[in-house]
Amino acid sequence: MSTAELVKQIIAEHLERDVEGLELDASFVHDMGADSLDLSELVIAFEQTFNIRVPPEHAAQIRSPRSAIEYIEARASSPLNTTA
Repeated sequence: MSTAELVKQIIAEHLERDVEGLELDASFVHDMGADSLDLSELVIAFEQTFNIRVPPEHAAQIRSPRSAIEYIEARASSPLNTTA
């Protein structure tokens, strides 16, 4: 499973969305209705799944599925296959 697919799956589970309907540039807050607790839970899920650390000052940069994917791919120690 690619990083993008796994990120979308995590988002869909936490925000109760359909994976197929997730747009990469949709805002977690404005388009998906996420609140601060939802955002914190997403960051924690990303940290646990990808074995990364997201400092609080960086968490604010993760505003959409695309920004989450880019952040994770830039920091994950062993990136997942991104072509699958």
